[in-house]
Amino acid sequence: MYNDLFSIGPVTVHTYGLMIGIGIICAYFLAEHRAKQKGMTARERDKIFGLVIACVVFGFLCSKILYIITIIPELVSGTLTLSDAISNGWVIFGGLLGGLLGGILYCKWQKLNVWLYFDVAFPAVALAQGFGRIGCFFAGCCYGVETSGPLYLEFTHSDYAPNGVHLVPTELIMSAGDFLLFAFLVLYDKKWKKKEGELAGWYLTLYSIGRFIVEFWRGDLIRGQVGPLSTSQFIGLFTVAAGIIILLYLRRHDPGAAFRAKANAADAEEEKAKKAEKNN
Repeated sequence: MYNDLFSIGPVTVHTYGLMIGIGIICAYFLAEHRAKQKGMTARERDKIFGLVIACVVFGFLCSKILYIITIIPELVSGTLTLSDAISNGWVIFGGLLGGLLGGILYCKWQKLNVWLYFDVAFPAVALAQGFGRIGCFFAGCCYGVETSGPLYLEFTHSDYAPNGVHLVPTELIMSAGDFLLFAFLVLYDKKWKKKEGELAGWYLTLYSIGRFIVEFWRGDLIRGQVGPLSTSQFIGLFTVAAGIIILLYLRRHDPGAAFRAKANAADAEEEKAKKAEKNN
């Protein structure tokens, strides 16, 4: 596929970057829409933009750091340079974990209900990933193994995937899976969710399982190995466990309700103090 859309002087617009940008913008507007649907206050909705920025910055940073870690042997041997590592390559799981960390830190800093914002954000994350994988398709990265089956992709101008070979369309499979996960999370939120935070548990569980399975058909071995598993499969073992733990924890606890009660008590104390000061 063609990753270079057009150039203006020395600046080239790449399809991969464009799809990442579209995904982030769609995620932001979806999160804003969901915040309004949930009846969040104007102050709470105003924090969505900062949350997205924190998730994006931490996500890109950790995605790049994890990619560099996976290619340390190539860096040591001189097969790749640090400049190559910085200008090329990302690890999506690193971005996911980094974005999660950025979101938690931002909510803690702003004293926000992290469980509520999880429910607002995770469907948007799945949506953004769906667009990002379309970018992978155009770039030819994250490609699949060679196949003789009827379902395949054949690249002709890719700088990453082997050209003229029938490959498992892992990029499009993952994109479709992300869009389906997005649809499931929105539906679950409307019909079955009982406590804040459940969407985080379902996202981590289902995404990790799906990614673990698709990794068996990935052909780009540079993404790193941990024993018999790819880097993403290895990390996925922990993220699926985290998702299941969250779901089990929420069966017995309601941290979102506890946060709201604490926040309401703090607001009541603040209002009481204001009234006392006014009377004095």
